[in-house]
This record gives sequence, structure tokens and C-alpha cells, in this order.
Amino acid sequence: MVKAVVFDMGGVLLNLDFNKCITDFQERAGFMDIADYLDVYHQKGFIGDLEGGVIGEEEFYVECLKHCAPGTSKQVAYECFVSLLIGLNKPVLEVLMQLRKDYKLYLLTNNNPLSRRAFDKMILEEEGLKSEDIFTHQFYSYEMKLQKPSREIFEKTVEGIGCRPEEILFIDDSQANCAAAGELGIRTLLYTPDADILAALK
Repeated sequence: MVKAVVFDMGGVLLNLDFNKCITDFQERAGFMDIADYLDVYHQKGFIGDLEGGVIGEEEFYVECLKHCAPGTSKQVAYECFVSLLIGLNKPVLEVLMQLRKDYKLYLLTNNNPLSRRAFDKMILEEEGLKSEDIFTHQFYSYEMKLQKPSREIFEKTVEGIGCRPEEILFIDDSQANCAAAGELGIRTLLYTPDADILAALK
């Protein structure tokens, strides 16, 4: 019996547009090789270091602005970076709101403080809720200094939730992440737009 549901953020709760982010960085900030650092599931270079908690936000801006045109501000770099996040995935959010009544909900994401602020802002503006009102706990890679699909991040998440692995449903759009969670006995659902989350709970 599932007692806890764990959601990924990007590609599940949030819709992403990598091409928009790349175009914004190139046209607004002159960061022409940004595509070398962005990846659908696992960021590279200093962006990966930010998500892994190796560097902090200020160090991120220092590294980012080295690639940008002279005079580019941190605000422009921030706006270009979070332009990747193009809005809440409404169908998933509707299911999530239903599940709040009967399940403990968690977030487990390879992510960073910039995207976290943008996500919290969207939730507040569109739903009138704070993310902490929705999730019992949020597991962010930059805070844990671990990233999916490492075994350790899933072990720490199971420990933090306090349920047996088979009592947890993990929803992610990455096959590698689902496979790693499944190795621990966690129930998984590979998210696609036609995925039936409610059926996966049975």
C-alpha cells in the first residue's frame, strides 16, 4: 500500500523549454555556448556544480557571467536561466492536489536555488499556496549534495520519509532515475503526458 508519493520537478510538475533558455542566454546575455552546459536530466559544468551543491549561488553567477557579454547583470543571467521553466504542468498539479487529502507528498529533484525560487513563485501566484503547504518535505540535490540517479540520494530520501521503499511511489520523467529508485524496492512511474498517476497507486 502506497503511503507517500514523491514527485520530480522539471518535466513532471514543471514544463521545460530548453530551446527557449538557450535562445534567451544567447540573445540577451551573449552566452553562446550555453547548450554545452544544459542537459534534460543532468546539468554539466558549473550548472551541474550548482545543482550538486558544490558551489553556491554567488559562485554560480561569477562563473556564468564569465561566459556572458560584458555588462550582463546577475538579474539578466537569472531571468535567462529560469526561462527554462515555462509553467506548471496543470494536469499533474490537479492530481497532486487530489492526493494531498490521502497521501504524504514529497519533492525529489536535481535542482538549484534559482529554479526553486521560480517554482515557489509560480505555485504562490497560480495556486495561492506555498510549496511547503503542499509537500511534507522537499529533497533538493543542492541541499543534499547528492544527485539522481545515485543510490545514496534515494536511500537518504527513503530514510527521510520514514516509510518502507515499497510504500513509496516515485514519479520521474527519467528512465535512469526510475531504474535507480526501483533497485531499492521503491515503486516507480516513468512520467509521460499520458501516464496514469492514480492507477499507479493501486
